[in-house]
Amino acid sequence: MAARSFSSASTTTILLRSGRWRRTMRAAAFPFRVSCSAAAAAAAAAGGTVVIGLAADSGCGKTTFVRRLTSVLGAGTAAAAAPPWGGNPGSNTLLGDAATVICLDDYHSLDRAGRKERGVTALDPRANDFDLMYRQLKAIKEGRAVAKPIYNHATGLLDPPELITPPKILVVEGLHPMYDERVRGLLDFSIYLDISSDIKFAWKIQRDMAERGHSLESIKASIEARKPDFDAYIDPQKQYADAVIEVLPTRLIAAADDDGDEGKVLRVKLIMKEGVEHFAPAYLFDEGSTISWIPCGRKLSCSYPGIKFSYFPDTYFGHEVSVLEMDGKFDKLDELIYVESHLSNLSTKYYGEVTQQMLKHADFPGSNNGTGLFQTIVGLKIRDLYEQVVAERAASPPALAAVA
Repeated sequence: MAARSFSSASTTTILLRSGRWRRTMRAAAFPFRVSCSAAAAAAAAAGGTVVIGLAADSGCGKTTFVRRLTSVLGAGTAAAAAPPWGGNPGSNTLLGDAATVICLDDYHSLDRAGRKERGVTALDPRANDFDLMYRQLKAIKEGRAVAKPIYNHATGLLDPPELITPPKILVVEGLHPMYDERVRGLLDFSIYLDISSDIKFAWKIQRDMAERGHSLESIKASIEARKPDFDAYIDPQKQYADAVIEVLPTRLIAAADDDGDEGKVLRVKLIMKEGVEHFAPAYLFDEGSTISWIPCGRKLSCSYPGIKFSYFPDTYFGHEVSVLEMDGKFDKLDELIYVESHLSNLSTKYYGEVTQQMLKHADFPGSNNGTGLFQTIVGLKIRDLYEQVVAERAASPPALAAVA
């Protein structure tokens, strides 16, 4: 559908999809307004919005990553990111002092019934409006507010839109942030959460059987039904990511001895693309070297099967990358400071910031293994990237004006 400009009573220029929402917007009054803080809005207007893309399949940790990221970005502020106050209870948007997080499910072009009628899943590009996604993300990046649609996960319906004003940092998370080349070109940095099939299956069983009462057979059927579309449309996006967090089965326990404990002890890789502007990969001990490290048992408590770290250069879809790897889990999280002291290029603002962030969110999933550690490190790198981008734009306003 075509986009048209619209000015509300506050004279904010927005982009609006014509057709479906025309009746809703006729009175020039938005049912829900989502606004970042005044400071964030001013900063966005001065330096432009930095856009971060986060891609992963359902149930792969996007929500936990976003919680860690917004905590890092909002360190020292009054509150963590939260749903818009007084808005649609079905909104997927999160607001923080520094960042706004929007879920790309909001750009579904078909509601749940429509997908069922056409025989497509939400992973299928035909069930998503990439034209609108591109126009609205471009508008936000350029400093214009948009009337973003809402996909209501509770009802499966497309709700009336909410007004999104440009924040300092916009995080777009979902199934397809790197699928469309135009949208991909808007991202200042991108992350892909790559959970191996074995681990994903184990996590889904743990969650859906324990928390939702699903049968093992129904879980298997759901995974198998999604797999063709995941393989075709979601998984290929990892080749475009600037950082990939890959979660794999441990190598510290032989398969014959794991007693069905898949997902409890993990081997996690942080794959960092070289040559990305404003992003310097973290490293262990000596940059560019190949390192295998089993930490001292007197300085880092770890029960069976222990902990092992690795660092090495590699290639990933034809790109040079640096890889950090952690296999195993922490027994005492406060002892993470010992590991942190051997890592460099973490983009921390003070000694022990990684450990502090991990302790602050010790109840988050993955806090005792590499998923939480590497999510925290990527969050710090994104904060540093944002600060570099803003400083660069402030130093050359004519160039920014030309882009706009």
